[in-house]
Amino acid sequence: MITNKDLIDNNKFFLIAGPCAIEGKEMAEEICGKIKEIADEFELKFIFKGSFKKANRSRIDSFTGIGDHKALEILKTVGKKYNVPTTTDIHEVEHSKIASQYVDILQIPAFLARQTDLVVSAAKTGKIVNIKKGQFMSPEAMSHAVNKVTDSGNKNVMITERGNMFGYQDLIVDFRGIPVMKNYAPVILDVTHSLQQPNQKAGITGGRPEMIETIAKAGIVSGVDGIFIETHPYPENAAKFECRKSEENREQFWQELDTRQRVREKSALTQSETKLNRELVRVAPGLRHLLLEHLDPLRLPREGELQLV
Repeated sequence: MITNKDLIDNNKFFLIAGPCAIEGKEMAEEICGKIKEIADEFELKFIFKGSFKKANRSRIDSFTGIGDHKALEILKTVGKKYNVPTTTDIHEVEHSKIASQYVDILQIPAFLARQTDLVVSAAKTGKIVNIKKGQFMSPEAMSHAVNKVTDSGNKNVMITERGNMFGYQDLIVDFRGIPVMKNYAPVILDVTHSLQQPNQKAGITGGRPEMIETIAKAGIVSGVDGIFIETHPYPENAAKFECRKSEENREQFWQELDTRQRVREKSALTQSETKLNRELVRVAPGLRHLLLEHLDPLRLPREGELQLV
């Protein structure tokens, strides 16, 4: 069982990345494998993320999952194949015991950060509990959420910053909150969710992916312990995939997904290393560039080094 100490490195951030939801084994292995290549290249600790069930969609007809146990089994299988820890979010008390048998870290969604029974049930599994800060909560208020875990006998707790509501349909990140929350627990910055534009009339959340690199850099220099980025190799097709109600149709769709496009992109990788990022994380186009160009200058200062004040 991994602990906070296994992940925290004062000189480098760790990376949590993966798809929004587990859509199938093939996609999970493809995404995990590509991210691990990058993480290994830059000697980053990597946790593979994938939701086994999406219980907080805006619309009732949105894709929620392929089946709880099937998705959890895929997470466990992929984690073992690539020798990486895994994480998933839980929404009900009953999920704590079930999910803890498959993954290493239990994530509490932002909207549920104050749900005492849920947080305590996650804490009692002994797993690392990663609590996403509610978009409506102050950094200081997260101390009480952390205490719910530690007072339940579990010292392995983390906080994830994912932005604050700015009006009805936008989010902003107040980076002043990061050092405040680091007084309570290690802090992760959820880059992609911080750039969401929620509550759209169509019931589909928008976003600002072109700002991912900017927010990630700001988080690193602000001292976050980890970076969280949701990824998908074919985001333009993910919506189509989610619309397939039948499990058989979803599996068939993934297998048949634009084969020629995938062949072209994979061939391009052999011609130019820079194509890797476009293949890997289109939703986060600057990830590899960010690591390559800015990892060393923006690493967290070592003890005794000059720091900006």
